[in-house]
Amino acid sequence: MTESKLREKSGIDAREIVEAVESGARNPTGAVSKKILFFVPLAWSLFQLWYASPLPFIFNILVFNSTEARAIHLAFAMFLSYTAYPTFKSSPKNYIPVQDWAVALLAAFCAAYLFIFYEGLSDRPGNPTTFDLVVGVAGMLFLLEATRRALGPPLMVVAGIFIVYTFGGSYMPDVISHKGASLSKGMSHYWLSTEGVYGVALGVSTSMVFMFVLFGSLLETAGAGNYFIRVAFAGLGHLRGGPAKAAVVSSGMTGLVSGSSIANVVTTGTFTIPLMKKVGFSPEKAGAVEVAASTNGQLMPPVMGAAAFLMVEYVGISYIEVIKHAFLPAVISYIALVYLVHLEACKMGLKGLPKLVTRSFPQKVLMFVMTILFLIVMGGATYYGIGWIKIAAGGAAKYIVAVIIFGAYLLLLWYACRVPELEASHKMEKLPPLGSTAQAGYFFLLPIVVLMWCLVVERLSPSLSAFWATVLLIFVVVTQRPLKGVFRKATGDEFAFKRGLADLITGMVSGARNMIGIGVATAAAGIVVGTVTLTGIGLVMTQFVEFISGGNLMLILLFTAVISLMLGMGLPTTANYIVVSTLMAPVIVNLGAENGLIVPLIAVHMFVFYFGILADDTPPVGLAAFAASGISGGDPIRTGIQGFSYDIRTAVLPFLFIFNNELLMIGIGTWFHFIIVVVAAIIAMLMFAAATRGFWLTKSRIWESVALLLVTFTLLRPGFWWDKVYPEFTKATPTQLEQIVEEVSPGTQLAMWVKGEKFDGTKYSKVVVLQVGDAATGKERLSAMGFETRTEEGKVMVDIVSFASPAEKAGMDFDQEILNILVPNDRPPKQIMFIPAIVLLALIYRLQRGRLRKQDAAAAAAAG
Repeated sequence: MTESKLREKSGIDAREIVEAVESGARNPTGAVSKKILFFVPLAWSLFQLWYASPLPFIFNILVFNSTEARAIHLAFAMFLSYTAYPTFKSSPKNYIPVQDWAVALLAAFCAAYLFIFYEGLSDRPGNPTTFDLVVGVAGMLFLLEATRRALGPPLMVVAGIFIVYTFGGSYMPDVISHKGASLSKGMSHYWLSTEGVYGVALGVSTSMVFMFVLFGSLLETAGAGNYFIRVAFAGLGHLRGGPAKAAVVSSGMTGLVSGSSIANVVTTGTFTIPLMKKVGFSPEKAGAVEVAASTNGQLMPPVMGAAAFLMVEYVGISYIEVIKHAFLPAVISYIALVYLVHLEACKMGLKGLPKLVTRSFPQKVLMFVMTILFLIVMGGATYYGIGWIKIAAGGAAKYIVAVIIFGAYLLLLWYACRVPELEASHKMEKLPPLGSTAQAGYFFLLPIVVLMWCLVVERLSPSLSAFWATVLLIFVVVTQRPLKGVFRKATGDEFAFKRGLADLITGMVSGARNMIGIGVATAAAGIVVGTVTLTGIGLVMTQFVEFISGGNLMLILLFTAVISLMLGMGLPTTANYIVVSTLMAPVIVNLGAENGLIVPLIAVHMFVFYFGILADDTPPVGLAAFAASGISGGDPIRTGIQGFSYDIRTAVLPFLFIFNNELLMIGIGTWFHFIIVVVAAIIAMLMFAAATRGFWLTKSRIWESVALLLVTFTLLRPGFWWDKVYPEFTKATPTQLEQIVEEVSPGTQLAMWVKGEKFDGTKYSKVVVLQVGDAATGKERLSAMGFETRTEEGKVMVDIVSFASPAEKAGMDFDQEILNILVPNDRPPKQIMFIPAIVLLALIYRLQRGRLRKQDAAAAAAAG
């Protein structure tokens, strides 16, 4: 078989993996079945667009509340799970059997039951009829089977175990036993309320995730995916291992709007993997680079594999805050992966693809400076210009801005038509020119700019921001072809208006089919969440994990990482995140407090999320590795192992930002502080890549690799060493509480050691942290925090804790004893530890530079 035929076959195999996992493996040939699998997803997309838009409230028709919308959303997902996914691998894929039609309709009815009988169910909460219970039981069974079809057995098994635990609690071992739940109570909780299946996770899927998945699908249909890949190649393909670096960058750009690592592998890997092999990468290494780059695509805001939206609900912070916390770890992880690829290329002596135009260094610097200045000027003009329009035009501002966006789109599209159209083939024999390649697709960035503007500047909700960006994108998809025909003075089907409409419908159908798995996954994961709230297993998990870890926070983190990896081998990232964060996040926060470590909840959720992502390339399951090996022709297990070795830096980061919250942009005071943190983090991750590859300027000696790891650790967590020299806190007596609270600046984090007693009589001590308000006196500030104290036998006790106050949320309780107050120590900045780290780094550089010169001299002598 020739290489081109092998490449074509492997590409088909990889796409089959994506179809089976992402959008359903069934592609019926019959007219009726084909239309059903076309019009139902299209109807789903139209419903979601209507629900996300302000139109229902403007016209006051078809207004759905969140519970009704969740029921309709799940009904679509359940119906498509049974029609788009065959029962077994051996089941027919070219038609939909009669039994699947019947089950699909019954499953959709059960899912939509809350919508159809909403008023009746509202009148009898907790008092279900027999028919309610029948529908609930049938719906649960249909959901488990839909989950198995769309996502495989693992999530179905996990959800099934939790259901068995709920109803068989009295038969469980003593350590995890509970009194159990009746059928009426269980079904009311799981299916007839918003505590279980129709809970927060499905709500996020309905209100936010669908719109972003649809946005990504339409962007891909418009041609943006091809544009991102070709721009990355044009800019980086000439460097050492250039195609591999381009794979990393293009996967990162695709990951901005794609929530799937497997789809990312096939989208970019079809281009990148053959070119990586062409410049000298082995099939396994080429596949592994693509796997590492694509799985890391889920780290990139704003989509983050749908987890970003779930964090908004679970952590209780705004979407912008989630993006802020996720941004730096994602960026430094990608920079380190690019550098790691560079080191691999250097080790193998690889070259890049021939460059079409060679520019001098001054020319490169000038172009870079001019580009940065242009972006700054355009950004400032846009920000202040739109701000002025809003002030001057008032209510008419939105129409004026819409006209400006339309004009910018026409201008950029005309500008794109001045260069040749981008090729859409999966072959790339030579590097495209960067200037004309970038010019051909600047208009694709407009919807992304609108999305980020609505999120960051206008502070609209994620779903409404995605709606307006999608509206613009729909306009782009429909009009770009006919307008290009006008600007290029060309005719034919390629430039017809109906071709744009066909692209739009294709993108909407594709987006809905890509949502099937996410829809049923979030519903099935709701079973786990519902079990936790119904049975109190969260408290049991806390005690169990604390027992097996001996109260050691590092062991808890390792335990959580292993659970995430194991579950993630079979569960999609979203479901894995929901399950593990529900069970383990409170445990880590509480145990950290008992160890005197203040662990922000967002750090724990990010920790779980990162390890859930890593499961996509963890052998023996790692579907991303199987998809990549389908393109490269390499061994999938070896590809997965190699990809995981590239992703070690991603596994290290979560442990570090648990202990150094500055990596999550928490506690950053000034711009100078921000720059120091960012620069140190980037250098640290580059050195970590060099240490793990055993190569920097030249092959490293063992002690040099160890020293580079020490440099990495110091740059990422300087407080570890500095705390041994200068303690972070001094302890003040609790009798000084009111005085200290009055003297500190508003916004200061007040930390206190408290001691209390659990329900079972065991004593505990932990740190609680509260933010000081701006009231005038210390007593008023304590009251604003939500607690009061009393003195009893020389001890300061918590006397009153207000309901739902910051104090209650922080874990303060009646009759706790305040042991001491942790006052921040007046000490030199911990970043002073960077100095010895940089000195050690300079020493290693000098030694390796000397060896490299000797090697070059010896090579030159041998050649002469």
